[in-house]
Amino acid sequence: MTFIKEILVELEKLAPLPYQEDYDNAGLLVGSPDTEVAGILFTLDITEEVVDEAIRKHCNLIVAHHPIIFKGLKKLNGKNYIERTVMKAIKNDIALYATHTNLDHVVGGVNSQIARRLGLQNVRILAPKKQILTKLAFFCPVENTQNVLEALFEAGAGEIGEYRNCSFRSEGLGTFLPGENANPVTGTRGKLETAEEHRVEVMLPSHLQAQVLSALRRAHPYEEVAYYMSALENENQDVGAGAIGELPEAMDTAGFLTHLKDKMDASVIRYTEPTDRKIRRVAVCGGAGSFLLRNAISAGADAYVTADYKYHEFFDAERRIIICDIGHYESEVFTKNLLHEYISGKFSNFALCLSEISTNPVRYFS
Repeated sequence: MTFIKEILVELEKLAPLPYQEDYDNAGLLVGSPDTEVAGILFTLDITEEVVDEAIRKHCNLIVAHHPIIFKGLKKLNGKNYIERTVMKAIKNDIALYATHTNLDHVVGGVNSQIARRLGLQNVRILAPKKQILTKLAFFCPVENTQNVLEALFEAGAGEIGEYRNCSFRSEGLGTFLPGENANPVTGTRGKLETAEEHRVEVMLPSHLQAQVLSALRRAHPYEEVAYYMSALENENQDVGAGAIGELPEAMDTAGFLTHLKDKMDASVIRYTEPTDRKIRRVAVCGGAGSFLLRNAISAGADAYVTADYKYHEFFDAERRIIICDIGHYESEVFTKNLLHEYISGKFSNFALCLSEISTNPVRYFS
């Protein structure tokens, strides 16, 4: 048997909830984590039609990108599609989960999916986040250092980009005087002791502080562990908004727009006046991305693929870059494929279904 909480653990390894924006509402929106999973339906949006699809396909968990509950619900009486959708899900014992801006902000998330579809290479985060890293420094007997470090690495410390088990240590002498109620591993109460120790430093995502400290205390031989935490200003290159990469070969504007339309299955592309150069470096941001235009220009992007651009915002391109608005739905619809592929690699004992319903509220007349 597999329970919803086991699915959530894997989803939140990919996109930790602390990485969502303050205004967001990602996570388990409806249902109990202790429910056994019968099947999962992956979708971009949760609507009444999608819940009906889940019922038909015997799925009792819907995993979406967009949260159906975004603002507070004060009543559930079916007056709008949000209330009707939530009521239908509850009535049919279907859990609802959303992974939204947290999935936007991680390597392997929404923007990585766009970059992969466009065939971009050397992809990296366009606007890395700051103030989400912490440094842990602690002191440990030399002979115990490696065992303690292995426990910290297992808890999520010591990862820097593509490198794992990263740490620094320096050797010195530590002193301590055990009190009369102490129970020292080495030394004698009331006697000043000296021990050869390592000062060890590791970096960790700030949201993992509690579990890393718990691992430190379990693995460390001392009754009282000497340590301190420091918040870092460093950018986390694996977490942030947007992505940027390079096409294998430069394209002219017409060729790139054709490529973009085909790979993203876009009905229409709104774009700005072409520049004098070919397109090689491309920045992307799923959903509304006008806030990243300066980052895209500063990073030397020739084109910026995003959605939800307003009329006056297009002027900001100033022929320094081509803005390509492909539509909100079109920029993010393949997120359901990403989630399906990811969970398929973790579980195989129940149905995993891609929604066949287009939830795009926008229609195009041509």
